[in-house]
Amino acid sequence: MTIIVEEERHLKDILKQIVLDPKCLTPAHVVGGIRSIVRGEASDAQIGGFLIALKLRRIDSDPEMVAAMAQETLLGATVPDIGLDGKPREEIGMIVDIVGTGGDGWNTFNISTTSSLIAAATGLTVAKHGSRAFSSNCGSADLLEGMGCNLSAILPVHVARFLKEYRYCFILANNFHPSMHYVKMMCNELAFPTPFKVLGPMINPVVPHRAVIGVNSKTLGPVMAEALRIMGRRNYAVVCGDENLDEISIAGDTHVWHIQESGEIKSYTIHPRDFGVPAHPLSEAAGATLEDNKATLHRLVSNVLEERDIAVRDFVLINTGFLLYVAGTASSMEEGATITRQTLESGKVKMLLENFAKASYTITCMCESSQPPS
Repeated sequence: MTIIVEEERHLKDILKQIVLDPKCLTPAHVVGGIRSIVRGEASDAQIGGFLIALKLRRIDSDPEMVAAMAQETLLGATVPDIGLDGKPREEIGMIVDIVGTGGDGWNTFNISTTSSLIAAATGLTVAKHGSRAFSSNCGSADLLEGMGCNLSAILPVHVARFLKEYRYCFILANNFHPSMHYVKMMCNELAFPTPFKVLGPMINPVVPHRAVIGVNSKTLGPVMAEALRIMGRRNYAVVCGDENLDEISIAGDTHVWHIQESGEIKSYTIHPRDFGVPAHPLSEAAGATLEDNKATLHRLVSNVLEERDIAVRDFVLINTGFLLYVAGTASSMEEGATITRQTLESGKVKMLLENFAKASYTITCMCESSQPPS
């Protein structure tokens, strides 16, 4: 997908045109506005006005607009070279991600973060895109940093080695999207979620081959799926719990928009029973403080569960199991949950987390040698 921008225009001029003729807003205007911001020529007031204009025009309900924003944002990202030792990207194999938009208000435990670790321990190669908390008590980066991972040190040049040695790398948004610095500062100042909030799961600079993406609204699901289809993504599944949860719900139904290899978007509904797992109230899988979530993750990967951890464990089983199903590792969702449970109980996830954390502090040594640090 390529958006043609006839001429580079200052954001001030784009805003003027939008105000004078609100219906004139096109993907080219959005792309032009983003470029003006990325070039560092727009003032805070102009950026704020642009974000408000996008929100009022409800462009996050327009797949073409969302795709245009995501594609332009990706063009400004620092894309890691996934080729390794002179070999092409294909040497690393299929890369996957599991990520959500956040902002659903449920403040559940860090399911996708935990699922990403388990998926890597099963043998999948995972490039987990994420950031620190914005709308929750504990974001994916917060949790992993709390578990001893030095995420700020992982730069684009390190990604291939992590994926090769550990089948896991965390892609901290701040390190890979420097051009979005101006937008992020302004978004944090505003009292409402901007359309850029939707983009997070779509702009992993590694561009995984397959992914499960959670959205916080059932109305956003088909929009996100169509935007991803426009961007050329295939074998991606967009999910939204019936409670407008940005994950597969442990409490009941989850709506799925699954982009097939052909480009067709297949819509269906799934339930914990499809994974051979009982349903639980969401309140039993609630997250809490960083310290609480760290303790929960430690018990999960150590396979030393308390009664209060069962719902969280089952929540993780269905989300990881579905990623394995989408990735083709499991032939059914139930098989995916079974593989997930076996991997979790084997101790492999704990070992992977400990090795990844250690390697994140010895990156220089790691890049100088093809062998993992001792």
